[in-house]
Amino acid sequence: MVDFGGYAMPLQYTGMREEHMAVRERAGLFDISHMGEVLFTGRGALATVNALVANDVAKLEPGRALYGVMCNERGGIVDDVIVYRDGSDTFMMVVNAGCHDKDVAWMHEHVRDGCSIVDRSDETALLAVQGPRAAGIVAGLTETNVAGLGPFRFVAAVIAGVPARVSRTGYTGEDGFELFCDAGGAKPLWDAIVEAGAPAGLRRAGLGARDTLRLEAGLRLYGQDIDETTDPLSAGLGWTVKLDSGDFIGSDALRAVRDAGAPKRFVGLTLTGRAIARHGQHVLGTGGGPAGEVTSGTYSFSLGHGIATAFVAPSLAIVGGTLEVDIRGSITAATVCTLPFYKRRQSWSLRQ
Repeated sequence: MVDFGGYAMPLQYTGMREEHMAVRERAGLFDISHMGEVLFTGRGALATVNALVANDVAKLEPGRALYGVMCNERGGIVDDVIVYRDGSDTFMMVVNAGCHDKDVAWMHEHVRDGCSIVDRSDETALLAVQGPRAAGIVAGLTETNVAGLGPFRFVAAVIAGVPARVSRTGYTGEDGFELFCDAGGAKPLWDAIVEAGAPAGLRRAGLGARDTLRLEAGLRLYGQDIDETTDPLSAGLGWTVKLDSGDFIGSDALRAVRDAGAPKRFVGLTLTGRAIARHGQHVLGTGGGPAGEVTSGTYSFSLGHGIATAFVAPSLAIVGGTLEVDIRGSITAATVCTLPFYKRRQSWSLRQ
């Protein structure tokens, strides 16, 4: 167990590799109740959320969700979030645990008339069932057709007797669901999924596997890959920014970045052998000159070699190009590659 965002959370249950490969090949169950859930209601809810989030929330239909970023006036990322639309004037935003307090304060600072903001984080539990067998496991615990849900769709259902919001989202690069329920329902729901998933090879999974899985899928981690000094265009998240369809907090700054060209580029790096790059280590270019900095790195259990993400100078962000990483004084070759590192068959992404 480790401290994460003020929560005592499992780093691993039986081992990171076993849990990682269970998610890739069968199914894994994560307790991610540390995430925050904030409700927006009233006639000003759409205007509020659409101003807070750079993505085009207005295009959402009830029962659908989207990924986006909240930016400050300088275009830096306050947090990356998922927005759910329940109705014309009702939204839920899921925020990162480490950003929760500042996010809620930011929301209240920028609330529009006619919008009520209610923080439901302490009353809400969130479990994630991820992997190629996840749909079958969850579908067997409810009479609702959750297996028929499309990516980034959600529906109310009763799962193993527990009322829940079932969302076809996740943070692993695999198919699966995130299940929101009242905090009191978390334990019986967890136990029911563990029991139902045992014949399918489901394993409980902790923070370690969650991180290796999300990095293989090329997904950003707030505080390592992105933060308030990082703009979404440089971070490869330009597809989440509605620069041509409306104004939001930071839109003027991001238009300036677009017009001038992003000052750095977010890239994937593959490393040789078992070398593992870590956050903050230096990326070197031709002749050993500074080229950028590693944001995240790990050993890929799925691919069998080291992988990393980094910000590098735009001129060096050439797929197939060779760079180097200074790993505690040892210079290791790295090749620039496209993201994600790992892509499952019939994959779906945050773009959907």
